[in-house]
Order: sequence, then C-alpha cells, then structure tokens
Amino acid sequence: MKIKRDNPDDEIPTSSMADIAFLLIIYFMVTTTFTATRGLDFALPEDDDNPPVVEKEESVLIEIMPDGSLVVDQQSMLLPNVIDYLKPKLDVNPKKPVIIRPDPASPYKHMVAVLDELRQATDKGIKEEIRISIPTQREIESFWY
Repeated sequence: MKIKRDNPDDEIPTSSMADIAFLLIIYFMVTTTFTATRGLDFALPEDDDNPPVVEKEESVLIEIMPDGSLVVDQQSMLLPNVIDYLKPKLDVNPKKPVIIRPDPASPYKHMVAVLDELRQATDKGIKEEIRISIPTQREIESFWY
C-alpha cells in the first residue's frame, strides 16, 4: 500500500506582511509621545576680578581611643567636659563642624555615648544643634593626615 504524501509549498505567504507592518507603525506612532528635548537651563557665573576670600574653618576633632578615652583637639578629655569645651567655640561660630573619629578597635558603645552627649548639647546651654560628622573608614584611609 502506497501512502500519498502532500508536498508543502515552497513559498511563504507574504500578502498580509505589508498590512501588519503598516499597522505596527501606526500603533507605535499613536502610543509614543513625542517630546522635544530641551537642554539644561542654567546660568554661568559672571567673571569676577575680586573673588570672595574664604577663610579656612577649623573643625573640632573628637578621637575615640580603643579603651574609650577621648582626645579632643589633641587634648585628653572626659566625656562630661566635652560640651564645656565646645561651648565657647560654638558661641563664636554655631556652624563649626564637630568630627567624631572612632578608632577601629574601639567598641561601638563609646561612639554612641559621644554622639548622645553632643545631641543633648542644646539642653546644656548650646544655642543651636551641633553639626556632627562621622567619617567612614574609607574616608579616613583616603584623606586623613
């Protein structure tokens, strides 16, 4: 018995391909919003022959040693005395930054104690909140000394 097989056509039907492409073009044109991209609006500063003189601002450095002792501006100090040391400096310039630099071997609780003490400074006679900065280890390794 001989089985008759159909031979498939060698042609691909492309009669509706142009219609589909045209419909896709119309679909994307309707659904896409056309926006005109504008450049950034900014004003360049004018040339100034007399630029303002910016004076170097010294910050207060609080170093926390591994045993929990504090060194404030190269002076050994107890935690309760830190606010008394800072008060005259912050009265002159309330925006003076205070940097806390804990030693990597010091326990975390010592840094938290210093941070808590500085945050409670408004209760102890300092007018404004202290600007506290705690550098990361990468910043210390890259930029310190």
